[in-house]
Amino acid sequence: MTDPGWEQLLYGIAHADDSAALHRYRKLVHDRMAARLPRQQTELFYDELNDAHDAFVRRAIQLAGQEMARLGNGIPPVPFAYLLFGSGGRREQTLLSDQDSGLIYADSYDAAEQERNRQYFSDLSARIVRLLLETGYPLCEGNVLSSNADWCCPVSGWKDKLNGWFAEPAWESVRYLLIVADSRCVYGDGSLHDQLKDCFYGDVLSQPIIVKRMLENTMKHKVLLNIFGQLLKEQYGEDAGSIDIKYGAYIPMVNAIRLLAIEANLRESSTLERIRSLEQLGLVETEEAAEWIDTFRLFLRLRMLTTEKFENGQFTTNGKLSSGKLTKELSEELKSGLKLGKKLQRKVYRQTMNRL
Repeated sequence: MTDPGWEQLLYGIAHADDSAALHRYRKLVHDRMAARLPRQQTELFYDELNDAHDAFVRRAIQLAGQEMARLGNGIPPVPFAYLLFGSGGRREQTLLSDQDSGLIYADSYDAAEQERNRQYFSDLSARIVRLLLETGYPLCEGNVLSSNADWCCPVSGWKDKLNGWFAEPAWESVRYLLIVADSRCVYGDGSLHDQLKDCFYGDVLSQPIIVKRMLENTMKHKVLLNIFGQLLKEQYGEDAGSIDIKYGAYIPMVNAIRLLAIEANLRESSTLERIRSLEQLGLVETEEAAEWIDTFRLFLRLRMLTTEKFENGQFTTNGKLSSGKLTKELSEELKSGLKLGKKLQRKVYRQTMNRL
């Protein structure tokens, strides 16, 4: 560990008494990691930063549980698992990240008990989301939150949802399935999450129409490089001249690798872990995997340089790299990475269509 104060910070997060204390630690983590950014290796940086994000989520869950007990609601009536989706599920969160979460809990086959369980975990999730909001994590704009009843269910409810999404391969249903593919258990009984993944992978590869719809979703975001190899920059507004790193570089690569991983029945959620597993299975050549890893590390590094905002106690970013940070050297490096990203998208399209 290069920073002698890091362990103390994580200890402080794990023992914070309330959301105000968590928010103070959130600022400390932000400032300390921002100072480290220029000199620390990208992958190690993300590992340590996401350890901190996980610590905030876990402490919020514990504090929410304590609140429930103080109010006379007792302890969790059945085992549960708290899930992260999106960049949290992939352990690719930046300094500025919102909430993407869900909760899964064990079934009870008595109707009255099931209703009591539903009410308990609904109340618990609302408290967790509120505590994280007070800590500085904005709400997911798409309402993919454990406080939303659609994302807080018993095992049977989650399986019913997956089966429904598989049966109706509309755009939104496929988007939800891809969200589940990136899920990760951050707290609680991981075997419940394993059951959810078993259901997901048990059906997805047997339905070509679902894979085709996933391919369409994967190809939605194109890399920001025109046919002449020039960067496509924002044309208007306060972000004129900037590059949308999130949706023009990072997300296209995340989506492409994810689909390859799904087709290979891989359970990893991290993009880099998925690449390494594809290589280990012999599905990607060593040299090609190394190129993908280098390019993805570049995109991860550039995401950390995007425009920051701290408003109303919330840490946010628009995912865009300002023209002032886009040096000539960095522009050439980005162009090279985007060319590989475009090549990867073509590979995934051809490979998937050949399987259908």
